[in-house]
Amino acid sequence: MTKLPFYEKVGYAMGDAAANLVWRGALAYLAVFYTDTFGISAAAAAMLFLVVRLSDGITDIIMGMIADRTNTRWGKFRPWILWSTPALGLFMVLSFTTPNLDAGGKLIYAYITYIGLTLAYTLNNVPYSALMGVMTDDDKERTSLSGYRFAGAFLGGLFVMGFLPEMVAYFGQGDDATGYQYTMYVFAGFLVALMVITFATTKERVQLATEHSTSLASELKDLTKNLPFIILPLLATTLFFYYRNLTTGLFFVVIMALVYLAIKRLINQDTSQISSSQQDIIDLLTNKPWLILLGMGFLTMMFNGIKYGVIAYYFKYYIGDNLLTGQYFVGLLVVSIAGALCTSPLSKWLGRKQLFIIALIISSLLTGAIFWVPKGDVFSIFLIGCSAEFFAAILPTLFFSMLGDSADYSEWKNHRRATGLIYSAGTFVQKTGGGFAGALVLVVLSGYGYDGMDATTIEASLPGMQWLMSWIPAAFGFAAALLMMTYPISDSMQQNMSLELAQRRQSS
Repeated sequence: MTKLPFYEKVGYAMGDAAANLVWRGALAYLAVFYTDTFGISAAAAAMLFLVVRLSDGITDIIMGMIADRTNTRWGKFRPWILWSTPALGLFMVLSFTTPNLDAGGKLIYAYITYIGLTLAYTLNNVPYSALMGVMTDDDKERTSLSGYRFAGAFLGGLFVMGFLPEMVAYFGQGDDATGYQYTMYVFAGFLVALMVITFATTKERVQLATEHSTSLASELKDLTKNLPFIILPLLATTLFFYYRNLTTGLFFVVIMALVYLAIKRLINQDTSQISSSQQDIIDLLTNKPWLILLGMGFLTMMFNGIKYGVIAYYFKYYIGDNLLTGQYFVGLLVVSIAGALCTSPLSKWLGRKQLFIIALIISSLLTGAIFWVPKGDVFSIFLIGCSAEFFAAILPTLFFSMLGDSADYSEWKNHRRATGLIYSAGTFVQKTGGGFAGALVLVVLSGYGYDGMDATTIEASLPGMQWLMSWIPAAFGFAAALLMMTYPISDSMQQNMSLELAQRRQSS
């Protein structure tokens, strides 16, 4: 079992600090930037967030396959962190740039730059997440590493969320469009420096058991035959989520039934007729821990994403003090760092599954309680919100740690391991959940008549902001707690799998 040195854990954490200069910034501020600065309607921005999720369904899987098949002197995953960083910084700036275009041109520009941002993030974050699975074969070290990772993530988020409003005001001097653009120049510079640190300080140690008998080009061609089974469910979900009517509901049910039948047929197919990429997919679809974690990733990201997506609106309009947004984010993220660092010792005491369930229930109850806080009681909002965030911070830390367990389970059961593909699904559901969370915020606000360019619509939309800060995200948290109760890998089972896998690798 490999113990990781302190400097390597910190170096790995710097990568998520860098990524969250993009992720937390886009998640928390891009929606309000689109509606209140760039001038896109809430309904159009909601559809934008949903449509981009369709591209993520493809690119994350492809990137996972590519990363698994990459072989360089630096390893499989580390090189991609370095190669993708310039593009990530560039699209970070472009996404918050406001060219002088008409309404249609603005929407086209937003689509191009947001798709570019998510693609660059995929190229960077899928290999970064998978790197955790090959730095050590010790599940307890992975949990500790995940704690460091998310402490870094929350530190990056603290920087962007806490200081962005003040930096926009400083650089813009009353012009938010200029302020956002110059602020992103600063964040992009930090992003490049931190990613280089991660590349330089980490090391890949675990030798993967995956065998690929065909070329990547051949397997990507094979993947294109199955793209409808990836795109159509996402399309059906998107249409039903946005329009919420009988027609889209029936379309959703029919598509899901057809996909289920297609998957069942693939699993039952003669193994001699199955390609390596198809076998990777079958291994995933028969991996119960991974399937449950897939659902957990989506639900917990909806839980966290809705809260973060509405905060800027809530403090700007419901509370009436825009600068409190940054202060609230600072409070949340300071508490989040503590929550991430406490995850490892708490999981040793309670067990990871039990801790996951407890954290979800407590955080959801506290989040729901915000609904009853009187409108002017800022202190109670901060107290309850930060208390809920301590437990919410445990969720992504455990999630990515346990994805490594599902990779172990696949190798233990099938003698094959597609670490990149397994972690690509983790980043995919995180981004999908974030996209749907951001879209849900805008859909709810649009339903209340909100128009960021028309002040007369604000008053009627305030109840929607109140629900989005409380019981709407809490409902997803309770659903995740119920799902987590079905997770089959106990800590003792994980320990036995790790020992058996270590013996196999030594004897091979």
